[in-house]
Amino acid sequence: MNTQANPSRAELADTTTPSRYSRTAMLLHWIIAVLILVNVVLGLSADSLPDDWVRPVINTHKSIGITVLGLVLLRILWRASHRPPPLPRSFPNWERGAAHVAHFLLYLLMIGLPLSGWMHDSAWKDAATHPMTLFGIVPWPRIGLIMNLAPAVKEPLHDTFGALHTWLGYALYALLAMHIGGALKHEWIDRKSVLKRMVP
Repeated sequence: MNTQANPSRAELADTTTPSRYSRTAMLLHWIIAVLILVNVVLGLSADSLPDDWVRPVINTHKSIGITVLGLVLLRILWRASHRPPPLPRSFPNWERGAAHVAHFLLYLLMIGLPLSGWMHDSAWKDAATHPMTLFGIVPWPRIGLIMNLAPAVKEPLHDTFGALHTWLGYALYALLAMHIGGALKHEWIDRKSVLKRMVP
């Protein structure tokens, strides 16, 4: 007769649920984070730079934005096939729920922000005569449906997409501040680290 107690479902779950993100998820997370911060600096500083620097900086800003879009889509595909570690059970339900909502909104903004920038750039009146290349190397298309519109239609769209890009940027800054602030609160005040799940 086997006298050893059978493990409970909770115990089995603990052995199969990861306690940290995979290395690929970590790598994507930190690369995306660094690229977003660099793009924030480039976007906010462009207007104060010498005229000769503005165009290269804006082109780099566009290239980084498209790169972030691709990496975020890759991150979503990876997450769909690799179960992320759960938040600590000691967190109240409202806090776990708020974290899930914040992550969902972050993903939406990290997709919507570069897409709105791409649409804004495609509606630029000189887009057809100024080809876009990623980091000056890889040719990248504009959105033809927008670029080929009549100038009278395209010009107001350029302003609209630009305003949308700006406001989505502000929303992303706010969510990133909350995301970072929440992680630091758990690390330093609650003493329940969530950063350890995302570092090698």
